[in-house]
Amino acid sequence: TCSLLCSPKGFPKLKNDTFLRAARGEQTEHTPVWCMRQAGRYLPEFRETRASQDFFATCRSPKLCCELTLQPLRRFPLDAAIIFSDILVVPQALGMEVVMVPGKGPTFTEPLKEVEDLLKLRQKVDVTAELGYVFQAITLTRHSLEGKVPLIGFSGAPWTLMSYMIEGGGSTTMAKAKSWLYRHPEASHRLLRLLADVIIDYLVGQVAAGAQALQLFESHAGHLGPELFQDFALPYIRDIAQAVKSKLKEEALPLVPMIIFAKDAHYALRDLAHAGYEVVGLDWTIRPQEARAQIGKDVTLQGNLDPCALYAPKEKIGELVKKMLESFGTQRYIANLGHGLYPDMNPEHVGAFVEAVHAHSRHINKH
Repeated sequence: TCSLLCSPKGFPKLKNDTFLRAARGEQTEHTPVWCMRQAGRYLPEFRETRASQDFFATCRSPKLCCELTLQPLRRFPLDAAIIFSDILVVPQALGMEVVMVPGKGPTFTEPLKEVEDLLKLRQKVDVTAELGYVFQAITLTRHSLEGKVPLIGFSGAPWTLMSYMIEGGGSTTMAKAKSWLYRHPEASHRLLRLLADVIIDYLVGQVAAGAQALQLFESHAGHLGPELFQDFALPYIRDIAQAVKSKLKEEALPLVPMIIFAKDAHYALRDLAHAGYEVVGLDWTIRPQEARAQIGKDVTLQGNLDPCALYAPKEKIGELVKKMLESFGTQRYIANLGHGLYPDMNPEHVGAFVEAVHAHSRHINKH
């Protein structure tokens, strides 16, 4: 039955599928756990590997991406790996230049200022030509994982990418990008549609390359209110889930679980529950019981410990994890932080978080 167990690329058989089972709503012996930004600067070995390299050059090296993805798994018994990459590779595929400025973060050399600037973007993107390095990294990493845990692929969502492309980098207000939504709604939809189409092909390509789950990051959802989210974010989030699934079917690729993480979008949880994703990721500003009440029992939840809780002493981290598991319940649930790990975090505290999830969830399941 190798054809059922091994994909066409002859990947090793998966040994720990707890994360995938939880994502699909099946029973698990323990609650699976992984961390956003688990491959990151809080690990000394990450800083060492990255030291001499430009950030986006690292993203374009399948070998380095593979190494960085595997580093946290050598330290912690995580239940999933997420490919090391960046959401801004998609604007790069559209022809925009993005550089990583030390102390400032990702910066677009020429952000979109006027509606006419949309004409500078590639209108048709061949994702294999532009983003093939991500696919290669996924395939290499999937083999290198040796079936230890599943590999998650990801993309930024259209609104989040649009906001970066117009702001030219991070922003506390997103005023330039939001002004487009109010002043140029048609052009905004044109840009969002273009992004959605690329993201759909990109995510399908990641599954073809070996990704076993997909996460869509709507990291800037909190800058939108319910109306703007309804008009400019949600339709594309829905469309991406639907189109990815139908393309996976058409291409006879595995139907992998999909996760939507819309940070600070409590106002949209009910809509996100019906957007076509198996898992809804939550940030730390929402009570687990409230999220469960709004999302219902048919969708798996993921989250949502405040990342800053990892600054607490280890015993305290254990208590917070126990409380979180009791609030969410141990089933149809994937433990995670409510956002990514910060660079100054102590790796031992990350280990304490992961171990606490396993220990407490096993204990709760037994009793």
